[in-house]
Amino acid sequence: MTQDELIQLLSAHEWTDVEFKEARQAVPKNAYETVSAFANTAGGHLVFGVKKDGARFEVVGVLDVDKVQNEFVSTLRQKEKISLIINVEEHLHNIDGNDLLVFYVPEATRAEKPVFLNKDIRKAFIRKGGADVRCSQEEIQRLINDASADRYDGQIIEFDLQSCFDPSTISWYRNVYERKPGNRSYADKNDIEFLFELGLIRETQQGWKASRASILLFGRDGSFRDIMPRPVADCQRFGTVFGEYTPGSRWADRIVLDFNLIRSWQSLLDWYQKVATTPFHVDPTTMQRTDMPPDYIAFRESVINVLIHQDYADHSRKPEIRHFTDRTIFWNPGDAFASFADLLEPGEKEVRNPRIVTAFRRIGLSENAGWGLRDVFTNWQQLGNVPPVIHNDKATKTFELVLPKELLLSEEQIMFQAQLGVHLDPDAARLFAYICREKEISVADAKAVLAQSTAQSLVKLQYLLNQALIKEIEPESFYGLAEHLLSRFPSDQPSDQVGGRLVTPSTDQPQVSIPDTTPPRLELSEHHRAVIRLCEIPRSAGDLMGELGLSHRTFFRSTVLEPLLAGGLIQQTHPELPNHPKQAYVLTEAGLRLSELMRTQGQTQNDDNQRI
Repeated sequence: MTQDELIQLLSAHEWTDVEFKEARQAVPKNAYETVSAFANTAGGHLVFGVKKDGARFEVVGVLDVDKVQNEFVSTLRQKEKISLIINVEEHLHNIDGNDLLVFYVPEATRAEKPVFLNKDIRKAFIRKGGADVRCSQEEIQRLINDASADRYDGQIIEFDLQSCFDPSTISWYRNVYERKPGNRSYADKNDIEFLFELGLIRETQQGWKASRASILLFGRDGSFRDIMPRPVADCQRFGTVFGEYTPGSRWADRIVLDFNLIRSWQSLLDWYQKVATTPFHVDPTTMQRTDMPPDYIAFRESVINVLIHQDYADHSRKPEIRHFTDRTIFWNPGDAFASFADLLEPGEKEVRNPRIVTAFRRIGLSENAGWGLRDVFTNWQQLGNVPPVIHNDKATKTFELVLPKELLLSEEQIMFQAQLGVHLDPDAARLFAYICREKEISVADAKAVLAQSTAQSLVKLQYLLNQALIKEIEPESFYGLAEHLLSRFPSDQPSDQVGGRLVTPSTDQPQVSIPDTTPPRLELSEHHRAVIRLCEIPRSAGDLMGELGLSHRTFFRSTVLEPLLAGGLIQQTHPELPNHPKQAYVLTEAGLRLSELMRTQGQTQNDDNQRI
């Protein structure tokens, strides 16, 4: 059988990574390499009793379960064999009379990495492409840097305090700081005393010393480049969609930020004026917005994440911000310590650069939890877009955030939902549209779409289940589009995935052709669109014909009214009496949704024309 078939057989929808070993009579030595790799990356499942032959898998079973299990578990508790005592979750499965041992190896904490074998740190492994790969020296050093109790941005730098800082940058920051409600005033302090009060200058036995954070935030160009030999970020704007991009594509506009973080933030705001959805103005004194384009919050938090969460100890890779007409991509060296699901939960998060994070927070440029992803997702939801996509790669220690400029409730999707004849509130409509797009989602995905809690997301999923629009793949974990709707949305192209997961369709059932029971698509004519715009309030047929300049009632009814009625976009005010003398037509809930979309698209086009 294939790996997918075996995983499906073990009902392992929640597995993000899995490795199979034969281990019939003893634990193979390379099993411990897998343990090291799982612990250093994102965790995973190790299955004993499966023989791999190329792409095929054969269940052979473990002959002596107790012996193999005891040998494996006891070795994981011997410090001379592995640097960290690993507490695995154990499960026994039986398939056709063959016993399989399944162990879940959790990810180690930041402070526990790297996990290595035989007291040799060079024998540390990570997972890449479903394989165990020995860490390079550079990868080991990144793990060691992240594990340090003394965070990198808090380390002492032997610079002259009187000459290493940029006074204009500090002056701007202090002005914003003093204006922010709730901050303790330090207006009577000089610049050095001010930075000391904020914890950016540290007291040592040799006196006050600059921290790396203070230089990264406020350093003069020479001081800054002394400790940061690479750019803070490389920002590129392309005049095409992402699909037309190739590695050699020429950017339309580019800025390379190789100065302190406060100046970098100011430069990024200037750059944003060129890519913003609508024109805006910035107060030159506070660098705060005096008006607000719709995507500003998402842009602000995404950019701040690049500035405050990147790995400043990594001098070989530079962050990139690439803006396309259909998406913006923010890429960082340095992964998030938290999981995708945890990043969207309220509460404090462990961060790589706590002093830098706190400094930005004190002037209102970072949410209290240290990550602004909840604000990003909420803002993107308010804009009606497909949810942002996160790739938190713990193997390469990189973080990528993608903001796709694609409407989740498109015109086609709104009309499709109207034809189904079910009532969907705005949240349920968005969630169903996302399931139509992805075919299968997790509860974590639902939370991302709705920007709501697990409990609230499960309520919406249950409602869609009750309406027979989706199916439950795994209770309260994974859901998919209902079988009778799959043919309307064929899976013929890959889609961006939010978070890591492994969900496979069942293959042990006979494949059958499922008829498409949904009505045919309605192609909207200009007359249809005009009626939709007019029917936000009840309108008679005569009124509508007059507005459209039509005189043939039968033609109007058969080509305009009846398709809109059948499509669920308009309804009669007296549906029980079709020939009622005061019969009028008004938008349904789906029709109102489509009307709002048409209005928004029209406004966006006007804004684009004004910018041109």
